[in-house]
Amino acid sequence: TEDDPTEYRIEEYNWLFAAERADSLGVDIITASLGYSDFDEKNLPHGLSFDYERSDMDGKTAVVSRAAQMAADRGIFVVCSAGNEGSISWEIITAPADAEGVLAVGSVTFSVQKYPSSSTGPAADGRIKPDVAGPGVSVAVITPSGASATGTGTSFSAPLVAGLAAGIWQKNPAMTNKELMDLIKTTASQANAADNMLGYG
Repeated sequence: TEDDPTEYRIEEYNWLFAAERADSLGVDIITASLGYSDFDEKNLPHGLSFDYERSDMDGKTAVVSRAAQMAADRGIFVVCSAGNEGSISWEIITAPADAEGVLAVGSVTFSVQKYPSSSTGPAADGRIKPDVAGPGVSVAVITPSGASATGTGTSFSAPLVAGLAAGIWQKNPAMTNKELMDLIKTTASQANAADNMLGYG
């Protein structure tokens, strides 16, 4: 759904259409390694902008967040990278990580320290975000050419957590997506002291 060289609102609708297609095919888990807040459309008439404000990260405003929530409401387990804005002025999560039904994943080092660029919370309505965190620094990957490499960012921690979720769900197929999310959060390292840096841990 992503058009990598540019950042336009159409990508949110692409995500919506892809989620609808995934639902029609019986997909159980969607992993999204993207986030929206700032767009390429600038200098629109009357001072308008397609950019989101921090107050829009409430899970109910961005098109992609609403689409992700709809997918979750239909029983799909939606995992999303929290974003890599922790070291810039935006700082917080990006859409669709702000949706309530989305498991937003931050990034930690292998020594379980928050990586500085990992986006923080809370959501605009005060909910804890990110929900959990996973290894997101120097993660081993296979490139499109088949070579091995490493990558850093929440786009690498989110798929690892999605893989964990898939394994748990395969073992416990009667669980709902909400029960699966609760299990992951309540068994994480900060389950009793969640914060807006690593969520539940």
